Amino acid sequence: MSASCPISTRRVDSNMVRIISFQVALFTVLILVTQESIFALLLLFDFFMRTLRQSNFSPFHILGQFVVTVWGIAPKLCDESPKRFALYLGLIISLFLVVSYLAGFIVLATIISVILLLCASFETLFDFCIGCKLYYAIQIGKGFLYK
Repeated sequence: MSASCPISTRRVDSNMVRIISFQVALFTVLILVTQESIFALLLLFDFFMRTLRQSNFSPFHILGQFVVTVWGIAPKLCDESPKRFALYLGLIISLFLVVSYLAGFIVLATIISVILLLCASFETLFDFCIGCKLYYAIQIGKGFLYK
């Protein structure tokens, strides 16, 4: 199964995804520099709102919409399923990040932050979604298992 094969009928704007990924990367850098859990809580809230499809409550989505509108960025549509899977991974990672900070495991929180920063940076800079690649690998594996 290739990355261009449609998985679902829903589409998302990959430009918006990259703008949001930039914000995630920015806030992750703030977490690494300040070691303040408030930034991790904001990331968790934002991921949670977007996984619930409540983007009108997502600060990163709201700012992304503003940027897309002001700069007149044309949408570049892609399949939603892999991006949605990556979104759920982001939610899980940010949940582990918050729990690590609240439990006082700063080293673990730092490691988790670096992983999140790498994933968000690859999406932002190279349009390379690590969560999407995992999604495709799982789909291929399922194809072998359920022949």
